[in-house]
This record gives sequence, C-alpha cells and structure tokens, in this order.
Amino acid sequence: MTILLIILSVALWAGAFCAVPRRIILAPALSYLAMDVLSYARLSDGSLLFPLSNTMNMSWLAITLVVMVIIILQNPAIRQQGRGTAYMTMGALAGLAVGLLAYTFTPSLQLRYAVMVLATAAGIMLSGLVFTNTPDGRSIAPGSGHFLRYLLAKGFPILVAAGQLGVAAVMLLARYAA
Repeated sequence: MTILLIILSVALWAGAFCAVPRRIILAPALSYLAMDVLSYARLSDGSLLFPLSNTMNMSWLAITLVVMVIIILQNPAIRQQGRGTAYMTMGALAGLAVGLLAYTFTPSLQLRYAVMVLATAAGIMLSGLVFTNTPDGRSIAPGSGHFLRYLLAKGFPILVAAGQLGVAAVMLLARYAA
C-alpha cells in the first residue's frame, strides 16, 4: 500500500506542475493532495514515512484554499493566460533544488524550510525576469508596470505548489539523510 501511495503522490505532483500552464487553479490543490496522500504512507515497522502534523496540514489547506480563491477573483484575461508559466515552473523547481541544499549547512529544520521557500521564490522571480527577455514576455517587462502583478498572479500559486513539494522533501531529508 505504501508503494501505491508514493506513486499516487508523485503522479499528483506531476499533475500539479503540468496543470500550471492551462489550469493554474489546480496546481495548489493537486500539490496539497499529493502531500496529504504521502502523509498516509507507512514504513514496514508501522511508522509514518512522512509525519505531517495536524497544524501543518491545516495550515497548508488554508493556504491552498486562499490561493485558489485569489485565482478565481483574478481578471479572467490574466487567469487564462499561460505565458511564462513554464519558465516560472522550471525556475521554481530549480530554486527548490538549490534550497534543498540547506541540509548541508544547518541542522535547524526551520532554517531549512526558510531557505527552501526563499530559494524557490528567487527561482520564480529570476525565471520571470528571463521570460521578459523573450518576444512573448516583452509586454510584461519590469518597465511596463505589469511585471509585479503578473509575477504574483502566476508565480504565487506555483510557489505554493512547489512549497508543498519542498516541505515533503525537507522533512524526508531531515528524517532519512542523517
């Protein structure tokens, strides 16, 4: 059963990041479901593979619901655009990978989470800047006045989805990489 839950969780995370360009509202929800499904996986001795506390679970649920409501309240023209989301998704995953290196220099779990989130946010912002240098992204370049709004509209849901993946990765690294 554990293997099935792990495979389902990985498939949900893959679906979350594949949903970003077309239906960005699904990305945080699928990512939350992936993290929640992973929290039910058990090791052979009966202990949880990924012990997710109720506080953390409810916090991520609230964040996910708030982000989904914010997406619904956005201007439909912005909500339907997928320009630059592939760049931001790749930037988020690259920033997440860099942020996971925090386990090499600090034993503090809180600092590992902070570095992971900051590196993911930096990856999204830098990849958004890279996108503005392409022909499709010139209209939302930083000088146009639309860059920050578009970055928040598209980057924040990606940050939440990648952050949920990062929480699982940081916790698994903290527990099993020691």
